[in-house]
Amino acid sequence: MFKSVISFLFTVALMFSGHAHAESLTTKAKQAIIVDYNTGRILFQKNADERMPTSSMSKVMSMYVVFDAIKRGDLALDDEFVVSEKAWRKGGSKMFIEVGKKVKVEDLIRGVIIQSGNDATIALAEGLAGSEDAFAAILTRKAKDLGMKNSNFMNASGWPDAEHYSTARDLSILAKAVIDDFPKMYGYYSEKSFTFNKIKQSNRNPLLFAGIGADGMKTGHTEAGGYGLIGTGVKDGRRVIMVLNGMDSQKMRKQESIRLLQWGLSGFKTVSLFKDAQILDSAPVYLGTRRSVDLQAGEGVDLLVSKLSAGDIKVDVEYNAPIKAPIEKGQNLGIVKVSVPDGETINVPLVAAHSVDEMSFFMRLVTKARLLTTGKGAF
Repeated sequence: MFKSVISFLFTVALMFSGHAHAESLTTKAKQAIIVDYNTGRILFQKNADERMPTSSMSKVMSMYVVFDAIKRGDLALDDEFVVSEKAWRKGGSKMFIEVGKKVKVEDLIRGVIIQSGNDATIALAEGLAGSEDAFAAILTRKAKDLGMKNSNFMNASGWPDAEHYSTARDLSILAKAVIDDFPKMYGYYSEKSFTFNKIKQSNRNPLLFAGIGADGMKTGHTEAGGYGLIGTGVKDGRRVIMVLNGMDSQKMRKQESIRLLQWGLSGFKTVSLFKDAQILDSAPVYLGTRRSVDLQAGEGVDLLVSKLSAGDIKVDVEYNAPIKAPIEKGQNLGIVKVSVPDGETINVPLVAAHSVDEMSFFMRLVTKARLLTTGKGAF
């Protein structure tokens, strides 16, 4: 008869003016996703799980497998591969390697990442797996291992094929994996130009030249897929990963990618809650030497919130009351539910801020007798 569930609503003073929610953000891209790297929070998505041609963005998957071989010690940057006629003849973007010549792996890597060379991609695929078909099968298996549930690779370069596809979400997973697993080799993605065979080519990624903190990753274009880009950048120690695809022109890709990456990097801030052990509420105590116990969050919480959010961060404190003594400091007594505007609800333990001893045997008898006779008892 002494138990009841009591919920208190505690509003944190973090009001921001404006209405720039993710819900109101739009893009001309057919498929898109923007992800906060540290928290994994999806800042924006549009058709993120829709299968799409990946064009040269597929080369990021190819480079993951190449980097993995180097990390394992099965391949070295100074190793050389002989250029096959298939690699040399391949159309589309080129590194301009020559048939029958030996080319260093590091040069081929730069040829893939910076110059988007289909010829360089095939040369690496054949050198590692014996054939491009065998390499493509490795790509698909590795993608599944990374958690890319809706991707299939039929070749190394992203050459058009009806059975060669991925999604914006899967490519964002891939981008994070490259950054996480190969931090040293990731630097190739920020290089703005590369000269091979006396031919200098600039990186096709417009983000690298925008001065907004971008350091990768890869563009793509086919008639079927439109213009796409995997982009990422850092501002004030915070990284954002972005995937866009299905745009109509290079100009649109440049404008949309710069605009959306800037929004992802500048439109949010991290807010820390409960780090100062603040008291969230006070609960009545039954049969204790104190009538109440102060309650606080059992751990601090870092939240990513929109700078222009129109709502509040809200904290809902839930526990059963009254709470029977004895109570130990730090004892779990309930739940703190943190609701983030445009985000998910986070649960943390609600704990006692201090101990409360049990009444003496005599006082417990008096309290229980009073309750039985009057219906009122001291808490």
